Amino acid sequence: DSPEPVETLHVHRLSAYLVGREKKICDMYMRHPSLSKQHAVLQFRAKEFVNEAGPGAPPVRHVLPYIMDLGSTNGTFLNGERIEPQRYIELREQDALKFGESTREYVLLHDKSED
Repeated sequence: DSPEPVETLHVHRLSAYLVGREKKICDMYMRHPSLSKQHAVLQFRAKEFVNEAGPGAPPVRHVLPYIMDLGSTNGTFLNGERIEPQRYIELREQDALKFGESTREYVLLHDKSED
């Protein structure tokens, strides 16, 4: 792990990102030895919301980011808490992700985020 910031990864460009140590197939390749070969997946999924336009209006769909630990040995952490494996967890702006025992932290931002 290095103390310097990692470059920005624009995750909106794909519908899913595989995180892990298997360089040939992972979209977010990480060398830390505590990560599993296929550790976690960051995926965008559609979620329906009630339409504020009133009764009878069709639901509004938004595409939101989710994280899922793929049963990794050393876990995936969201805001310091280990998440349950094999379950999608919705992410929100400023959420911090860590993988395995790596100290590197990944913070979710969007295009309107303030520095």
